Amino acid sequence: MTNRDPWDSSSSIRNMEPTARCSPTVPEPELYRSIQAVLPRETDNQLSPDCLNKGMLRWTLHKKVQNNPANSLSLVWVLIKELEKAERWDSRRFIIPLLHTLMYAIIQTAYIPGELYKRVYDFCKRLLTYPHPYCTVGLSYTRQIKTERSIPGLMYQRMVTAEQRLKNEHYPFQDRVFILADPEVFSGSLGMALLGDIETYGSVNPFDHMCSVVQHSIQAALGAEQCHGPKLAQALKDMGQDVESHFQEVLAALEQSAEEGSKGDGGLLRSRLQQLYSKILSETDSKPLSSGGLCDCPLPNPEMSFHLWTEELDIWRELAKWFRSSSISEQFPLIPEQEDFELGESPGDLMPSDMTRFSIMSDDSGIERDLPPNADPVTPSSLDTASMSSSWEQCKSEQDTARLFRRGGIKMKPSVKDSMVLMQDTLEEHPSLGGGGGGRGGSKGTLQRRAGSSVMQNPFPKQQRQFTARIVAMGDDRVLGRLAKAYYIFRKREARRLFLTMKVNLQFYYIPVCGPTTPNSSIKESLLQPKGDPCTLGSYLSMVDPWYNSNIKSLGCMIPKLAKMQHTNPERPKEPFVSDVISYYVRTGQQPVYFPIYYVKITFTNMTKDPVEDVFLTHLEMEFPEFRQISASVREKHKWSAGEVCGAVVSLNYKKVTLSGRDVDKGISVRTSGTQISAIPSNEAEDLNCLTLTFNESQTKSKNNVTDSKIRMSNVKIRTLESRSFTVTLDKDCRRTFKDVQSIEICPCLDPGYSVQKTMRSKFSLGEDNDAGLSKYMCKGLPLPINTFAGILT
Repeated sequence: MTNRDPWDSSSSIRNMEPTARCSPTVPEPELYRSIQAVLPRETDNQLSPDCLNKGMLRWTLHKKVQNNPANSLSLVWVLIKELEKAERWDSRRFIIPLLHTLMYAIIQTAYIPGELYKRVYDFCKRLLTYPHPYCTVGLSYTRQIKTERSIPGLMYQRMVTAEQRLKNEHYPFQDRVFILADPEVFSGSLGMALLGDIETYGSVNPFDHMCSVVQHSIQAALGAEQCHGPKLAQALKDMGQDVESHFQEVLAALEQSAEEGSKGDGGLLRSRLQQLYSKILSETDSKPLSSGGLCDCPLPNPEMSFHLWTEELDIWRELAKWFRSSSISEQFPLIPEQEDFELGESPGDLMPSDMTRFSIMSDDSGIERDLPPNADPVTPSSLDTASMSSSWEQCKSEQDTARLFRRGGIKMKPSVKDSMVLMQDTLEEHPSLGGGGGGRGGSKGTLQRRAGSSVMQNPFPKQQRQFTARIVAMGDDRVLGRLAKAYYIFRKREARRLFLTMKVNLQFYYIPVCGPTTPNSSIKESLLQPKGDPCTLGSYLSMVDPWYNSNIKSLGCMIPKLAKMQHTNPERPKEPFVSDVISYYVRTGQQPVYFPIYYVKITFTNMTKDPVEDVFLTHLEMEFPEFRQISASVREKHKWSAGEVCGAVVSLNYKKVTLSGRDVDKGISVRTSGTQISAIPSNEAEDLNCLTLTFNESQTKSKNNVTDSKIRMSNVKIRTLESRSFTVTLDKDCRRTFKDVQSIEICPCLDPGYSVQKTMRSKFSLGEDNDAGLSKYMCKGLPLPINTFAGILT
């Protein structure tokens, strides 16, 4: 590690004496040992102490280097060496963790020599020959490095401008992180500790962010030989609010260079920033200095909002509120119909069926000159929710009679343009898989779970949207079930009337956190806890993505410990560990894993009670309550299963899935005390994208043969053949339990966007197959994409 490459001559940066703003220089051997300590190993267990510590070690490594430009550049140098070594030794499991750590360091490094940029770019380009997901991650970072090489500081400038919502005219994109926590898990001190961590550095002056952007952009372009960092930092600080004009000038210069592409060697941009550097120092009566040390510009955490996910919280309304409060929402004015739609409907109105429409017969022709002479024009009225069954309430008439105002009609069906936007969403990933993401609806259905982006294969990329909402769900499988239902309602609402889909890009993230358990927990509290592994989806993601296991699964285990430490020692200085890890996750975790959402129709024994339609993501439990208290000793004494001792006879009609794709319709009658239907595989050997039905009994006898206790299927209908009823629980959530159930039907949930397209085609098909044209390439199911660092690492 002591050998220097010819290009590594930045002694003015490496040997810079520590100042008041800089942390001590970290020796390269220590950086090397820190990197080796955080890399995932084959022997790492999901809950082993070593694995839990790796997330903290990764955070400590970035904290070591973010406050000293010399440390940041040293880290970049060591990381590229380690990546090249992993490539030579074919240690692929280290490539993605090292690459994410490298890119996160590059964004925050004050200045990187051109030769080092070339070395990183060449490595990322070589990853394009690797299989998925290495080629996908490599393509994304190749593009970023190519742009950053010609326009230094662009990634930092765009990230800070978007995440902090800095008002400007050159980069209109905005990002926001919404943290949705399950109140059943984050109760009491745990929720207060998380909220305190997120709000530690939540209120920062936007002008400070502007100073950081200007400082970083000038340093990244000029380097230590042409820029005196401390002098520039002091000059920007003395300006106060006047720094905004220079911030706008920097954005204009960088964005203009980005629009022109990578023409030339960037000399024009450096010349403009050199002039701006001299101008800033001259405005503060400081003598421009040609060289000096560089100052750190730590990357601030993105703007976050913390929500306890109660029944009243609606994702659609939160996103609409954020969109309407943004500085560029004036470009997308709402029409009166959208105003009424936002204020007059609730998410429950859209499920299971659409909101009832009220029509009023008009007595006139609709032409103003045909109205009676004494008729007064009225302004648009609003729907009185307290008297929905009554007629429309007439509002106070206006004095101005020059124009007749009528209430805007409700748009019943989306336009062709709106439906194309929904189509682009369904065609975004792996269009050749047909119904792959939400089941096996296509002719080329597969049991392979979809993961990662596939931009190179998609001929219909969706339009770039100026808003990105990063939704982070925190909790166990119960909060994911609620997220799946909220996403389904969101899509159904947008299919009826497109509004946010054209403007907001949704990104979903998940941090598995189990509820705190104490020895003094009551029986009622213990019954509310999910049975078995409460975070099955989090365990699955940890199994397929080792870097997710090290940083995110371990974070869920660390949060209760941090809350306990804060409770016992409230005077201890707060470090925003949780928000720092969330920031790292949402910035570098861009490879989604798709989990199909399943639709379930529940019919009750009471014929007067309407069936209920709902969705679930991970788990459905069916149980006969009267057989719950079967004594285990009785079964052991007689060597009988619970179904043989006592159980109800049910009929199962299901579509059995096979690896060959030749699904078979089957039907059986069995005696059982209950079943468990899981959509998440419990181990890597059974990683199939389908439902797995498991009987409570180890073996169940049918009339003619013996049936396996596990059945893999794509859909199923279960009906009791006796006078007994059963209960149904969705996603291990006791708040979503249905009693006195007679039958259930389960199938992959259809994407409302596909349903809209199919409905539009049916008007012109005249009995032809609706799955023709582009429809046969669309994902018919509705998958929930959860972002990880690598997707599914094989």
